[in-house]
Amino acid sequence: MGSYAQPDWLIDKVKLAGRFPPRVRATELWRVDPEFREQAFDDATVLAIRDQERAGIDIITDGEMRRESYSNRFATALEGVDLDNPGIALDRSGEPNPVPRISGKIRRKHAVETRDVEFLRANTDRMIKITVPGPFTMSQQAQNDFYTDEAEMAHDYAVAVNAEIKDLFAAGADIVQIDEPYMQARPAKARDYGLAALKTALEGVGGRTALHICFGYAALIHERPEGYNFLPELADTALDEISVETAQSELDCSVLAKLPGKTVILGVLDLSTQEIEMPEVVATRIRRALPYVPAEKLVIAPDCGFKYLPREVAYAKMEAMVAGARIVRAELA
Repeated sequence: MGSYAQPDWLIDKVKLAGRFPPRVRATELWRVDPEFREQAFDDATVLAIRDQERAGIDIITDGEMRRESYSNRFATALEGVDLDNPGIALDRSGEPNPVPRISGKIRRKHAVETRDVEFLRANTDRMIKITVPGPFTMSQQAQNDFYTDEAEMAHDYAVAVNAEIKDLFAAGADIVQIDEPYMQARPAKARDYGLAALKTALEGVGGRTALHICFGYAALIHERPEGYNFLPELADTALDEISVETAQSELDCSVLAKLPGKTVILGVLDLSTQEIEMPEVVATRIRRALPYVPAEKLVIAPDCGFKYLPREVAYAKMEAMVAGARIVRAELA
């Protein structure tokens, strides 16, 4: 998993769903007063951990309970960002959205998510994963008023991400996942300089790394293409795992054969609907990948984040995912 459904007492779901994912800080979404917010984040994280454990998830995340979106918390913690005067950039839907305005050289001032990992590690004995936004995606979610070369901007984001990843492993993470949805949305730029930025982000990293590439939150981006615009390019990287969507798009899984040696994190839950999949439906979606990816190289996951779903729906889908995986494991055994 990446994001889990945040409790209604923590965040205003109506406000959250009524806008594009925040690229700048959007503290008005929180329902808890600032002086109590850190405690509330901790409590919500424990709830997310326990739900995952109860459902039978093997690899636990913090559910991104502390984030208004997957990317803005890290992106707005960097030097070179004018927080008082946001910019505007087109979202992947083509609509304008407030974004960080780059007014100086991008640098990481301090670790951003290490306490998240430490808290997660202290509250579960299972394998843990943390997510961090990717350098290319952050470069597309910004108004550049400083760099003459977009590739240089993406490179500086990558240097910041690289330092963060190393600190996350040092803090106890078993897996660090880089979220790069804009590689699918803007494949030409991803090939031009996004791939180089990704390789910079991975330089000298010794832990188990993953990358999530998707078609966008299903609650906000409703149309799904038949296949990925950018995927085989990831084969020649140091990444250990590639996370893809297959459920809503009914992806032709033969493309996964172009990622030899990589573990595939296989999205098998359709998050465009609140309908709960039957375990056999999940099992069928897993079986579609088996001709192209060895079973030992598959990790089962939702298509994308649960953030926009009601918590009870997210939990029931998670249970169905576990049950479907058990069916296929039994068949393989």
